[in-house]
Amino acid sequence: MHILPASAIKELQDALGPKGWSMEADILATHNAEARGKFAGDAGMVLYPANTDEVAKCVAICATHGIAIVPQGGNTGRCGGAVANAAEVILNLKRMNRIIDIDARDFTATVEAGAILQTLQEAALDRDLIFPLSLGSEGTCQIGGNLATNAGGLNVIRYGNTRDLVLGLEVVLPDGSVWNGLSKLRKDNTGYDLRDLFIGAEGTLGIITKASLKLFPKPRHVATAWVAVPGPNAALDLLALARRESGDAIAAFELICGFAHDMTVAHLPGLSAPLAAPSDWYVMIELTSSRPKDDLNEVLSDLLEAALEAGLASDAALAQSEAQRANLWAIREGIPEAQGFEGGSIKHDVSVPVSRVPELLVRGMAAAGDLIPGIRPCPFGHVGDGNIHFNFTQPVEMEKQAFLDCWETLNRLIHDIVADLGGSISAEHGIGKLKLDELARYASPEKMKLLRVIKDAIDPDGMLNPGKIVK
Repeated sequence: MHILPASAIKELQDALGPKGWSMEADILATHNAEARGKFAGDAGMVLYPANTDEVAKCVAICATHGIAIVPQGGNTGRCGGAVANAAEVILNLKRMNRIIDIDARDFTATVEAGAILQTLQEAALDRDLIFPLSLGSEGTCQIGGNLATNAGGLNVIRYGNTRDLVLGLEVVLPDGSVWNGLSKLRKDNTGYDLRDLFIGAEGTLGIITKASLKLFPKPRHVATAWVAVPGPNAALDLLALARRESGDAIAAFELICGFAHDMTVAHLPGLSAPLAAPSDWYVMIELTSSRPKDDLNEVLSDLLEAALEAGLASDAALAQSEAQRANLWAIREGIPEAQGFEGGSIKHDVSVPVSRVPELLVRGMAAAGDLIPGIRPCPFGHVGDGNIHFNFTQPVEMEKQAFLDCWETLNRLIHDIVADLGGSISAEHGIGKLKLDELARYASPEKMKLLRVIKDAIDPDGMLNPGKIVK
């Protein structure tokens, strides 16, 4: 049963109309569910505002009644950042899904926060442009959620994180007022950069309602290869070689361990191994160019030949068709799904300086093996920007729950190593509820103090997404 004041419910219903809210159990169940199943929400009401004015009215009503709001996009997050309790309401922006403008001269898109990432990607392609943010959940995640978590994804090495793709924002503040920073300016030194306060803040400082985003020319040429490498050190040397020899045309450079490759090809239908001989480590390289006369296949072929001669690779397959390229990407993107077929998995979204990725992997796998004999490391990810999804699969003979009970202990081992290497315990998934205590443990006292000061200054009553990032 909900515990919200009846008067507040009535005011919210009147402000939004019959399509703007729900208290039905089946609908609430989808919003209270959490992607990994680690948390269970208990909100008794979800709000669906249709425009910024309605968002502002909802926030003002909730502020008057002392009701906290949990903003929610596509609910695809991995850290419990959109989980609400019974005393809170969920505010979902799915009705605010317009692509307001695609400007091919400014190379910008202006969108509402509820727009689906894939919808924006397709709208940009229709104008011979791209929005380069690319995630496994792009068919369901919303732009507002991408902004709120500063999502990373597959193209960070070339285009940066979500933060690097944003020009301006419109944000509803905790008292219901609206900050209009929806600028297309690429240079603006008029005081503090307020935009950056809200990107990555997980809805704890304000509710992003619109954004001005950067677009780029659509690549005319793409070349993709799957490469067997001796190990992570060779992968980094290959990355350096590829950056130099391609003129920094790398759009993606992904490291995949042999176990991740093997289980994905084995469990997911329609996939085929790119290379005949197995390897303990692979990288997937993709080059792109918007120049009309580039022959990236030749560039990548020459690069791979040089890598083979230098001992940085033992074998390689250059995609010769879109179907072959799709197969390579399906292997890479299918790893999280394939892990489910092998039992329980304990996952880490961490980053270290690129040069220290090999040390992270060596130390982390050794420590995990000492803690849980027979554990199966499954590291993969964006080695080009230092972000490794350092996952572990349960030993074959171990019970799933017994393995999952080791989650916190294994977290501590890996996060201690990450901290020792000058890294981050959250590379691209955020903090949410999952890493709240971990952030407090690993961040400096000065950082935690500043985070608290900012939260208290902008949201002194703690009305927006309480219990996320800072307690």
